[in-house]
Amino acid sequence: MKFNKIVCVDNTKLNDEALDELQKLSDDEVEVYTDYPDSNEEIIERIGEAEAVIVSWHTELDEEIIKACSNLKYIGMACSLYDDESANVAVKFARQNGITVKGTKDYGDPGVAEFIISELIQLLNGYKGKQWEEMPRELTNLKVGIIGLGVTGQLLAECLMPFEADLFYFSRTRKPDWENKGVSYLPLNDLLEHCEVISFHLPKNAKTVGEEEFKKLGSGKILINTSLGLAFEVEYFQQWIKSDGNYAIFDGDGKKELSHDILSSKNIISQDASAGWSSQTLKRLSNKVLHNLKEYCEDH
Repeated sequence: MKFNKIVCVDNTKLNDEALDELQKLSDDEVEVYTDYPDSNEEIIERIGEAEAVIVSWHTELDEEIIKACSNLKYIGMACSLYDDESANVAVKFARQNGITVKGTKDYGDPGVAEFIISELIQLLNGYKGKQWEEMPRELTNLKVGIIGLGVTGQLLAECLMPFEADLFYFSRTRKPDWENKGVSYLPLNDLLEHCEVISFHLPKNAKTVGEEEFKKLGSGKILINTSLGLAFEVEYFQQWIKSDGNYAIFDGDGKKELSHDILSSKNIISQDASAGWSSQTLKRLSNKVLHNLKEYCEDH
């Protein structure tokens, strides 16, 4: 089957090859936007009578939008779909109304792991002027706690193993295979207290660390966040980062909810770019979005 029209409703970043393939699945010309809409009204206008829409994680498709776009049959997320609660699409409502929603995942993980290791090595050794401790440190025997042992967390653990870092994790579910590889499970508070470096790899809007947890984390630690959004309560982080020896590392996605005042702290290292965005990421993302759409067309 073909759709009457496909709309890339915001800057999905799909490559030219994928857009050419999308055209083969659409009767009308595929409409491609390269910015982000400011309102529901604008989103509804962009979608119009289209039966299929592709959307990045930057734009929310809520119930109001889905109701207004009565021709919709398919929503393709050019971003990860971990669960309904953290999604920027009203997934449950869409499916209840007969609309298929497909997300992508595991497309930018190698670059995220590279970013973390790169920034961590530079901070440990003072290569960019900021140094965690008085003497440079190796990754060897560094106590690293990974919160969320999904694909990215697992890849980070895999990358750190050759350096003989001491690896620990906390997750909603135990991972016996990874425990057998030497990544030890700890309850959250124990992990925060024991580990020198904490790296968050959680779905959007998953808040795990508040006032009591930051007390457990204490001083002389490094916090890393590359999740989509913050995995902790901002006000308590703001207090924590002022303590001696505490540092934090953020990529563009991980810092979006932090104010300029907070980011100006001398102990925060932040990048504007999203970790993991590369030519390989773009290709993997484009291929996976296209695969989902083709699979739907073949089944209908």
